[in-house]
Amino acid sequence: MPPPLTPTLLLLLVAAAAASAAAQDSDLDPDCTDRWIHIRQLPPQFNLDLLSNCSEYPVFDDFCPYAGNHGLGQKTHNSSRSWYRTDPLMLELIFHRRMLEYPCLTADPALAAAVYLPYYAALDALRYLYGPDQNSSFLHGLDLFHFLTRLDRPSIWHRRGGHDHFLVMARPAWDFSQPLSNDPPIFGTSFLETPEFFNVTALTLEARAYPWQEQAVPYPTSFHPQNLGFLESWTQRVRRTRRSSLMLFAGGGGISANPNIRRSIRLECDNVTALITNGTGYDKFCDFVDCSNGICEHDPIRFMKPMLRASFCLQPPGDTPTRRSTFDAVVAGCIPVFFEELSARRQYTWHLAEEEYREFSVFIPKEEVVGKGVRIFDVLMGIPRAEVRRMREKVVQVMERVMYRKHGSSLGLRSKRDAFDIAVEGALRRIKSRLEEISAQEQG
Repeated sequence: MPPPLTPTLLLLLVAAAAASAAAQDSDLDPDCTDRWIHIRQLPPQFNLDLLSNCSEYPVFDDFCPYAGNHGLGQKTHNSSRSWYRTDPLMLELIFHRRMLEYPCLTADPALAAAVYLPYYAALDALRYLYGPDQNSSFLHGLDLFHFLTRLDRPSIWHRRGGHDHFLVMARPAWDFSQPLSNDPPIFGTSFLETPEFFNVTALTLEARAYPWQEQAVPYPTSFHPQNLGFLESWTQRVRRTRRSSLMLFAGGGGISANPNIRRSIRLECDNVTALITNGTGYDKFCDFVDCSNGICEHDPIRFMKPMLRASFCLQPPGDTPTRRSTFDAVVAGCIPVFFEELSARRQYTWHLAEEEYREFSVFIPKEEVVGKGVRIFDVLMGIPRAEVRRMREKVVQVMERVMYRKHGSSLGLRSKRDAFDIAVEGALRRIKSRLEEISAQEQG
């Protein structure tokens, strides 16, 4: 029995046709100078067909329930207008749907400043990570390259060698960075190590320390408002809510006997809960939401309410430096506390300027906590209350830049740049810069 994705696919196809027609009608829009984007037409095997395999990876999760609403997933409850059970893996669908609404689309690639590839790379990677092609992960993307260069108007690719192409890959870059020489292969595919794609700009959920091709973009949270009123209503709630806990950790791990930052957090949280809170303004110093075994991933109510009640949300690294929880915390107005530079400061540079982090977050090196006995509690309690209020207000301002609003949103909300808008602007800037460098080298 096929999964219930037909409405999503039909709407996506209808939206694609509408967007294509609108693009052709608006080719003379003066506001689109240097912003024209051509959406490369790909066979459904590279995107929509991949959704039909949503239940075929038992080691992974059945992602059928999360592909609905163009990747936003099911509503958290029937009356919800802004909250969905969103899976980060669905960012490729979310981005594709939003690209169809981009105001500067052109059907003529010769006019385009950039070319968007609607390839669902992370979904296609599942067959290499968990499916029948586990031992062939070095082949990931080669079918796409063959199509782009040989089967479908190869001049679009060859005129700039792929430098003007960009795509979204809804996993950390590490999952696409397996060396081609690995035999047998370890976890991951070799898409970003394949020379054929060295020139393409990849928007990933997490970038490597020294990225060449990729740029990190925010994880999608469960909050996707469809109009300005819903956004303003939520931000008012964030500002009004009493912060009854000093700090919160929502996550798993930390139960190993080996020293690590998550273990230190859990031990400290157990210890400070016994301290007297009289006169501090807090009902408790530490709150813990156990998200072991992925129980929080698609249930935002489980962690968002505690985040709304906390002043600081701890963001320790896990398997990789970044966490979706960072953006959940920002949406809740909870000040993020980082323990590693690669967790955010050196990641989301298009959305959050590096010098801006000290205005809305706290940084405590994990080595200080794990190896030198620095207490997170002491650092956070040492921040003046007035400074905490200023930081929280900055978090609320940052929220608009890291959330993904719902497709088809109202004109008023579209006037605010969200995570998608900033990602597209960043891709255009990077592509323009690269093409100018190439032109200068050729003239030189």
